[in-house]
This record gives sequence, C-alpha cells and structure tokens, in this order.
Amino acid sequence: MSTLLLVRNGRRAVSLTGVGRRGTDALSGVHPVARRSIIDLSYSAHFMDFQGSSIPSSMKKLVVNKLSPNFREAVSTQTVAIPTPGDAELLVRNRFAGVNASDINYTAGRYDPSVKPPFDAGFEGIGEVVGLGLSASSSYTVGDTVAYFGSGAFAEYTVVPAKETVPVPAVKPEFLTLLVSGATAYIALKRLGDLTKGETVLVTAAAGGTGQFAVQFAKQAGCHVIGTCSTNEKAGFLKSIGCDRPINYTQEDLAKTLRKEYPQGVDVVYESVGGSVLELAVNSLATKGRLIVIGFISGYQTASGIPHFKGGTLPVKLLQKSASIRGFFLPHFLSDYKEALGSMMKMIAKGKLVCEVDCGDMSEEGRFVGLESVFRAVDYLYAGKNLGKVVVEVAPPPVSNSKL
Repeated sequence: MSTLLLVRNGRRAVSLTGVGRRGTDALSGVHPVARRSIIDLSYSAHFMDFQGSSIPSSMKKLVVNKLSPNFREAVSTQTVAIPTPGDAELLVRNRFAGVNASDINYTAGRYDPSVKPPFDAGFEGIGEVVGLGLSASSSYTVGDTVAYFGSGAFAEYTVVPAKETVPVPAVKPEFLTLLVSGATAYIALKRLGDLTKGETVLVTAAAGGTGQFAVQFAKQAGCHVIGTCSTNEKAGFLKSIGCDRPINYTQEDLAKTLRKEYPQGVDVVYESVGGSVLELAVNSLATKGRLIVIGFISGYQTASGIPHFKGGTLPVKLLQKSASIRGFFLPHFLSDYKEALGSMMKMIAKGKLVCEVDCGDMSEEGRFVGLESVFRAVDYLYAGKNLGKVVVEVAPPPVSNSKL
C-alpha cells in the first residue's frame, strides 16, 4: 500500500498507511521523519507521495538564464530540489510538455519586461498529482491526472495552483494539445471570427499545432476552408481533417492560387505567420472580411521579434472593404477558457476532434524524450518539420530512484 505523510503545524509527522481515496485513510501512529524531509514547515499540512514513496530527492528543469530569442542560448538544464506545494497547490509529475512557437518570445522577455532571469520555461504540461496542500485536497487527491497551462512546465515536477489545473481522463498528449493550441483556435474563431455557414476561411500554417484546430472548428461552423502547408504529407493530413483546399505553398504560388480560385476574397483569415503572408492575407480579404492575428512566427527568431510588414496603405485597404484586423492573445480571454476546454473534451469523447501530436518520432535523432530533447523540439518546430502539436515526453526518473 502507498504511504502518505501528513504534517500538523510543522511540529511532527504522522504516518498514514492503507491510503485509499479521500475519507478512507486509517491512522496507524506517530513517527519521526527519518529520511529526507519533504516538508516546508511554513505550511500547516501537506500530502506527499504516490504509490510507494516514488518522489526522488531532486529533479531537472529548464531555466532561462539570459534573455534571448535563441532558445539554446537563453536556456540551461538545472538540477534542483523537488518543490513542496502550498496549501492550495499541487505537485505534478510531468509526463508530457507542449512546445510552442511563443516559447522563444518568453525566453526573450517579450511578454513581461519586468520579469528578469532566472525564471522557469514551458507553458503547458500533463501528468499525475504526487503531492498537494490541504485546501487543494478538497478537489484533488494523489494519483489524479491533470493538465495545466502556466509557467514552469519544462521540468520533471511542477508546483501548480489547483485552480489552474484541468482534470483529464488519462495522461495522453492529445489532451495537452487543447490547453494552448486548441483553446486559441476555439476562442479566437468564436469570439473574433463571427463565422457564418457558407463563408470562406483561410488558415495559415494549417497543419501546425493550432492550425489543425482552426481548420476543424471552421468546418464545424459550415465554412469552406483553405489551409496553407509546406509538404504533400501535410496537405494529405489537412484533407483528412476536412480541409477543402490545402495549398502546398512550396509547389503552388499562394497569391496566384487565391486570386484565381477565390476572386471574391476570403471572409476570415486565421493568421500566425506574419510578414509577407500577413500582407497577402490582407490583400485577400473579402468585403467585411475579418483577419485574426494569433501570432507572427516568421519574426520570432529576430532581435525585435517582429517581421517586416508593409502597412502603409493598410487603412485604405481596410476602409475600401469594410474589413478588420483583430488581434488575439489567449491570456486576455481566460473567462472563455473553461467553456472552451469543456467543449473540446466533449468533442474528443465523441470522436469529433482530431488532436494530431508530433513527438519527433520521424526526426533524425528520434522521439523527443527527456527534458534535454526540448532544445531539439524547438529547433524542429522552427524548421517547419512538425505535423500537428510538438510534444516532449518528459519521462521523469523511475520509481526505483526514490530517496524517501
């Protein structure tokens, strides 16, 4: 049976054995903690452990030591003590972590200039609860599987506020794809797209982490969907998820194709590339068209983070078409987050949503396993090789390495 350690008022440890679900624990006696202490005495109570004392004494995590859009230059792997969750927090053993284009914006300090190195990296993770504070135990228990959207996911273990976690049926990377990529597409199209059945929607980088969801949600809304991609394999994938007109821009001229096949323009653009692609998207808008900017990956690796954009005549173009450009940044729409995740989870359960995951199995050095592979995964994403959401299998130390 598993063992649960409980501390009261920071004075003594009580060993509870025969642990089951909440409300079934049996008190067996009071004993001093003979091995490494896992308790931060500033808290009144902690629940730590998972299936036979499997928490090690230390862990690895990725830390940003220098502000730079070059991920390898900005980030290093460090070995640190396992953190202890506070009263309303969970300690999560990460099984998978998501890689996003915006990871290098974060390492460059572009989101919050007031945050200075060192700070933790990684936006999203999924794994098991192996420790929790007393208040958090009202909603979770050790062994629960959860996903979360927050900082510090590039680590073997992460402390996360319980209120910021999402219960998931299993530790599968497919659920991880919903947290940022899926939620961005769902909320952006719902709140800013104003999609109407029969409209034409253009999705750039359509076979990527978030593009795949934009294609599917636009199809669910009854729209005709165009998707840009860079290989025939990706074009085939786009067809499989309902994209009406995949365009492999390495073989077809995107501008000419849009002018020829869609002379009236497109009603909505879900745009994440920026630069010349954004310029083309503006020029391709139909009357009353809506262009949603969810990113501009083509500029992230530069010093400024912003790709060159010829916008001198933009006001005229928008006015002539009564068109609009709308920006979307997920943290500004957190009030929509719970509904979005709930809806997508139901779609998955009904088999109505494809969540394509790319763990690097086809990459030259093989599957992304271990925190060190995050560096490869970022390079892989920026080389445009991914099909679907890039995910790293964190694979924390095995149970046999326990120090408790």
